[in-house]
Amino acid sequence: MASSLLRNPNLYSSTTITTTPFLPTFSSKPTPVSFRFQPSHHRSISLRSQTLRLSCLISDPSPLPPHTPRRRRPEYIPNRISDPNYVRIFDTTLRDGEQSPGATLTSKEKLDIARQLAKLGVDIIEAGFPAASKDDFEAVKTIAETVGNTVDENGYVPVICGLSRCNKKDIERAWDAVKYAKRPRIHTFIATSDIHLEHKLKKTKAEVIEIARNMVRFARSLGCEDVEFSPEDAGRSEREYLYEILGEVIKAGATTLNIPDTVGITLPSEFGQLITDLKANTPGIENVVISTHCQNDLGLSTANTLSGAHAGARQVEVTINGIGERAGNASLEEVVMAIKCRGDHVLGGLFTGIDTRHIVMTSKMVEEYTGMQTQPHKAIVGANAFAHESGIHQDGMLKHKGTYEIICPEEIGLERSNDAGIVLGKLSGRHALKDRLTELGYQLDDEQLSTIFWRFKTVAEQKKRVTDADIIALVSDEVFQPEAVWKLLDIQITCGTLGLSTATVKLADADGKEHVACSIGTGPVDSAYKAVDLIVKEPATLLEYSMNAVTEGIDAIATTRVLIRGSNKYSSTNAITGEEVQRTFSGTGAGMDIVVSSVKAYVGALNKMMDFKENSPTKIPSQKTRVPA
Repeated sequence: MASSLLRNPNLYSSTTITTTPFLPTFSSKPTPVSFRFQPSHHRSISLRSQTLRLSCLISDPSPLPPHTPRRRRPEYIPNRISDPNYVRIFDTTLRDGEQSPGATLTSKEKLDIARQLAKLGVDIIEAGFPAASKDDFEAVKTIAETVGNTVDENGYVPVICGLSRCNKKDIERAWDAVKYAKRPRIHTFIATSDIHLEHKLKKTKAEVIEIARNMVRFARSLGCEDVEFSPEDAGRSEREYLYEILGEVIKAGATTLNIPDTVGITLPSEFGQLITDLKANTPGIENVVISTHCQNDLGLSTANTLSGAHAGARQVEVTINGIGERAGNASLEEVVMAIKCRGDHVLGGLFTGIDTRHIVMTSKMVEEYTGMQTQPHKAIVGANAFAHESGIHQDGMLKHKGTYEIICPEEIGLERSNDAGIVLGKLSGRHALKDRLTELGYQLDDEQLSTIFWRFKTVAEQKKRVTDADIIALVSDEVFQPEAVWKLLDIQITCGTLGLSTATVKLADADGKEHVACSIGTGPVDSAYKAVDLIVKEPATLLEYSMNAVTEGIDAIATTRVLIRGSNKYSSTNAITGEEVQRTFSGTGAGMDIVVSSVKAYVGALNKMMDFKENSPTKIPSQKTRVPA
């Protein structure tokens, strides 16, 4: 087998095999030889034994072979996993992630992200909280009808999940949204910690057990064969009470038990022990899948998640870029890459079905759609994750990349600057731009590429050299934008120290009709925003405004992010508290003119708000006299 691999290293993207060498050694027993194939355009093969150290480099200019998971994804069965080492990835970016302030997503954006999550290969997509608003319901339903029915050549199709509190109205609403998927799931929850029982629910332990049991049974009665139950704030709940309530919901028909560290208070050793104790003491636990959901309040969400998986949990709930309520959630990319890097050696052979080559693109999409910028030093996907500035580090990297990198950037869909020395400028063609976009992790269709290309040519006419940061800003400004209710056509500004600033703005509506307005203000941006308001006629409060130059130099592209809040009609139900909350909407814009960039960002935020208005929220009855969660 080793010889066939040496003849054709393209057969494997990343694998390790062991064989026995026929070369003589000084040991009395044959010594295994390890062959390691790295997913790179140059396959690096090393043979190792006690007496043999041989390295060679096989040149392979061909593209990377199709992604082949190290092990086959097991057939999906709701309450069990045939391979004891397989870990299901439950992504809640569209539900918990969207609860981040300012991270409101439109229905189209949710669908785009869901499709990208399916490319990534997540097992379960928690598409939203259908009872929160009509918009959330329709978004979950659309994802169930489309992404939830798209089966790939290997038979993979993601489970589409809807969250609900433990009451019949929520559960019915969730089922009505997800039932169109091939694999629908209802995820219902109720709090179990003493502090929640006393101050929030105002119910006894026995009452909560009865509610949980009845609502899981009700969810199953609707025809849903895949029901997940979460005891909210499990990290602070009494062990004996957890054993009891979880045993009861198992008997009622729950197929997955999710154990949330809702406030992110546990340490990895504590959370791992919690999973161990639940496995040992919960009646019927062998008939369900144990899941984790760890918040990041103490910065330990990834560590706690891995500790839970090591202790026996076989589903982990995560979000792209770790976004979510308060300090966020366990990061999908961190958990997945930790399992990929250390699953065999430290975690007992754990593995996932994630195609990690789509991580970068998914991260960028979520970052742009939510408007939540990823910090440069963010693990795996941060701008500095594969950057080396120290002279000592650079020296090591030049000699061998393994000296300071444990992950090849190509594994997550990120390629280093091309070795051909190509510099993009005004004479560069479409093919060169497409190649660079691919290297940066973007997979664009022909229409998107054409739009980006002409924006690129415009910038290249004004800049001698177009950098990666410029390209990323252009993609963000063109591809990751909401549905255009209004589109900026032209803007003219007069400003200075001799009088009030004046702005004339021309916008086009969804039907292509042009509208022009003029306004004065305290500055160019203020006057431009007021002119936009005169056209759009939707009151909004500007909460945040920020601008950055993506590169150094006076000719740098400016990127602007704004956060706005509409009137009271833009509200939805918070999944945890049950309260009506006002929505906030973010927008981003990019351009070499800072006022144009600012107006694009503002119009983008207004477009999100207008899209949300088209699906006005439905009111959910107060839970105080019924079943709070």
